[in-house]
Amino acid sequence: MNKTAPKKPELQLQGALDLSPSPESCPVTFRERYGHFIDGKRVAGKDADDFDTLNPATGQPIARVAAADATEVDKAVKAARKAYDKVWSKMSPADRGKYIYRIARRLQERSRELAVAETIDNGKPIRETRDVDVPLAAQHFFYYAGWADKLQYAAPGRDVRPLGVAAQVIPWNFPLLMAAWKIAPALAAGNTVVIKPAETTPITVTMLTEIFEEIDLPPGVVNVVNGAGATGAALVTHPDVDKVAFTGSTGVGRIIMRAIAGTKKKATMELGGKGANIVFADAALDQAVEGVINGIFFNQGHVCCAGSRLLVEESIAADFLDRLRRRVSTLRIGNPLDKNTDIGAINSAEQLATVERYIAIGQREGAELWQGAACARPDAGYFVMPTILTGVQQSDTVVREEIFGPVLSVLTFRTPDEAVKKANDTEYGLAAGVWTEKTSKLFDVAHRLNAGVVWANGYNLFDPASPFGGIRHSGFGREGGPAGLMPYLEVR
Repeated sequence: MNKTAPKKPELQLQGALDLSPSPESCPVTFRERYGHFIDGKRVAGKDADDFDTLNPATGQPIARVAAADATEVDKAVKAARKAYDKVWSKMSPADRGKYIYRIARRLQERSRELAVAETIDNGKPIRETRDVDVPLAAQHFFYYAGWADKLQYAAPGRDVRPLGVAAQVIPWNFPLLMAAWKIAPALAAGNTVVIKPAETTPITVTMLTEIFEEIDLPPGVVNVVNGAGATGAALVTHPDVDKVAFTGSTGVGRIIMRAIAGTKKKATMELGGKGANIVFADAALDQAVEGVINGIFFNQGHVCCAGSRLLVEESIAADFLDRLRRRVSTLRIGNPLDKNTDIGAINSAEQLATVERYIAIGQREGAELWQGAACARPDAGYFVMPTILTGVQQSDTVVREEIFGPVLSVLTFRTPDEAVKKANDTEYGLAAGVWTEKTSKLFDVAHRLNAGVVWANGYNLFDPASPFGGIRHSGFGREGGPAGLMPYLEVR
């Protein structure tokens, strides 16, 4: 039985820039309990290991969620194998593309509902889910719908074939978007899928299964199992899985790679990052300020490619930091459903504790702390004020380790060579940004950075036709564009 989620006390913006609340009005109906989606059917799952999914802005439960055990994971993989052997692999590529296209259309039609649900379950501001996450998820399905009957052009002159059953494990920072990044190319390439969303953000992926039902996607083509680490382990190690796609921490990525070593499973990993934003003296400074904020604060730092290190040319460092602090002081932190909010909630109490621990470590190691916003930190929920750490050294913990929160570490440099050396002095290699008005300098620096993605005078800019992925301890393989198809194809 469905019921509307109980009304929570409204979170108010406070401080110098008080604004009238402008909450998103689209109603969302949540179930009391969420199970799994296996072979086209809703499976209640065993209730012994049920857990709550919480609203990070209030800390209050939204619903109970079932955790799939090895038996339920096995049923999901068998359903995917049956659908692959008997339906999906035998269907014409053009017909597969039509199903993917219908998913994209329904995502658009239900976009407001999905955006609200994502914000409630994840904690990010409604303006991000409404304007970025849901539209970009739909765009990925649209894009790969077009590739379904053109796979021969992905590897000209070669024979390409699907792999079979893809096991996909996604994180909590972009639940719906990460599902689209993985499901869309897998289906376009002719594979079937078993996907496990993060245990703290299962709702929008479950809502996506409602869309599969609405468009009559053949049973078993996409299956969803909820749960935590044990569920994910059972899925990626299942002997009938042909492909593993994981987005998450570098530590968990290493565990998965050890677990599947010696098998024939193909794998792609999109792991952690410690992105550097390099700002030269000749950059458009106000534009660079906006880019830095977009790279670390608007998304609460909940992006693997977050620009969590700022490298600014020494001659303009004081001026640039003044501009940055002044702009950050206008940001509004609070109710993620309020369209005035710039900075939402940290996803969980555990992640909040992690972020606060790193801030404390930074201060102990000598960093100067600055925190600011246009309003006070809310009393309820999991919130961190935008944080800037100056006076840090290249060897400091906050400079070297991924924090996954709205914490920016600031270093300076004098020459392009020094900037490149400091930016590359990390185990990660996911993303970076370069800010300069001189094109020759931009290209020279960008090509010397050890990062899978480098943005020029911008940051966190995504397009379904553009490949994304890291190197070194940030993972391997690409998602997006034609390159995103290749991990789901056998090329002969």
